[in-house]
Amino acid sequence: MGGYRPGWLNGAVAWATVIYLILPITIILPVSLTDQRFLSLPVHALSGEHYLRLLTTPAWTNAILQSAFIAVASTVLAVVLGTLCAIGCWRLSRRSTELVRALMLLPIIIPSIAYAIGLYRYFAKLGLLDSFTGVVIAHGVTGIPYVVITVSTALAAFDPRLESAARGMGASLPQTLRWVILPRIAPGIVSGAIFAFIHSWDELVVVLFIASRRVFTLPRKIWDGINENLDPAMAAVAVLLVAMTVLLLLLDLALRRQRRD
Repeated sequence: MGGYRPGWLNGAVAWATVIYLILPITIILPVSLTDQRFLSLPVHALSGEHYLRLLTTPAWTNAILQSAFIAVASTVLAVVLGTLCAIGCWRLSRRSTELVRALMLLPIIIPSIAYAIGLYRYFAKLGLLDSFTGVVIAHGVTGIPYVVITVSTALAAFDPRLESAARGMGASLPQTLRWVILPRIAPGIVSGAIFAFIHSWDELVVVLFIASRRVFTLPRKIWDGINENLDPAMAAVAVLLVAMTVLLLLLDLALRRQRRD
């Protein structure tokens, strides 16, 4: 009886926790609409000039386009490799495959700074520093764990008798993979792609180490803006980043509900 709490108290604690976590993020919305030339709340009126400057200034638009290109390319790489790895481990179902899965999760287990330092030394020998190829590979590798996790979860609910039936009817392995397995695990693949895209879109530490002048992603532009000046356009960028992340997470939630149904 001593540990019993009424339902309204549990709800109050839950909402208080949600507000505590969200409040620091919501403050960027009024700051992005400030009428001042530095990071502050609006003084006289709301202004959208910082959003307009964000979409018309070449430095910001180039950073947005570079981040979008790198995020899409690295997501494709992560989805292809992560899906193939998850399906291979699922088909083999041996103890060694658990080790393979553990190795695939290392990029999100080890500290980002340690991974970035290792990439710097390795990419320096390969001539991949400050190149789009190098950043795409780096983000693709760190995005693979998200795909492996979501696809493995989808495969756990897959009925292996469907594969056996397809093979028994004369379907080849590529045909079985294309027409039977992939359609069944498509929600897991899309979920992994969403998380891999969000990861690449927001990633900063690796870019700071392996990129210089040629590759200038949006998070790096924000980082430089914080160090050089307190431009309110950074708050506008933060609002757009949060909005995109929320929309992608809502899409993932909708896909999960559809898969349950």
